[in-house]
Amino acid sequence: MSGRLVHVGSAVVDYVYRIDALPAAGTEKTASAYARVAGGGFNMMVAASRTGMKVVFGGQLGTGPDGDFLRKAFAAEGIETLTPPSPSMDSGNCVAMISGDAERTFVSWPGAESRLTPDMMKPVQVVPGDWVFTSGYTLSYPGSRDALADWIEALPAGIPFVFDPTPVIADIPRPILDRVLARTTWLSCNTNEAAEIAGAGDAQTVAIRLLAEHCPRAEGVVIRAGAHGCLVRMADGGTRAVPGFKVEAVDTNGAGDTHIGAFVSGLSRGMGACEAARYANAAAALSVTRHGGSSAPTDMEIQEFLTERGEATTALGRAEATAT
Repeated sequence: MSGRLVHVGSAVVDYVYRIDALPAAGTEKTASAYARVAGGGFNMMVAASRTGMKVVFGGQLGTGPDGDFLRKAFAAEGIETLTPPSPSMDSGNCVAMISGDAERTFVSWPGAESRLTPDMMKPVQVVPGDWVFTSGYTLSYPGSRDALADWIEALPAGIPFVFDPTPVIADIPRPILDRVLARTTWLSCNTNEAAEIAGAGDAQTVAIRLLAEHCPRAEGVVIRAGAHGCLVRMADGGTRAVPGFKVEAVDTNGAGDTHIGAFVSGLSRGMGACEAARYANAAAALSVTRHGGSSAPTDMEIQEFLTERGEATTALGRAEATAT
């Protein structure tokens, strides 16, 4: 039985343009396709929801066209918003340019999601069985970072807290980052973000430093490496490289969000960490074969994908039990 995901990050509207290559400075490109979609933390929430978790949102949505758009997207996925909308700001947005090689470039504009106060967060109450998640985006905003860090530090000891520092990690003041890392139960980050926290080195060395020097309460660290999969390092010393899956990628936007959402969902349903990581690798692989950031697959689609490759999660669970 999975717990509830309480997402205290941010959600924005993505304006997505598909182009063959990024324009050179001072030039213009005509996009081959355009879409307006819910993005930001919405992608992670969708991944968790479609794989079995009840998801609630404890961040801030705005009042205006983008806020209305996000509320409709949340409702379509069965995601409840716990906080009232900002009366003075619309939700923010992000321009995403997806090039022919499936890579993406972003320009963002913060909105209501960048403002949080203790009073705004009073309706966000956790109960036993909940999992809490936030990302570095909300911690990078001057108008939200202090209230959110205080709220995270005050979480009951038995509530697992999952943190993704995101590419804006350099914009998070180090004292805020250190406070959040100190409360983290599971850290999920890519190789660049891991090095930003703990310094350069191979993935295993960096993961060891993350646990020993930065995340004293963590059960483990996941370092994501895109199509190559991820490395899982447990606080008890176990390390495992979990390989990814070869697929034809058409859009990598949201792949990391999908990975984290599926990983947390797996853990909440009792999977071991390496089993959940393999499950998340499969979810991310499926997501990049589809257009759109919120392209996360369902649990059934992931199980079918793994079964086709002879790697059903039950088998993975048995293998993990014997891994060192």
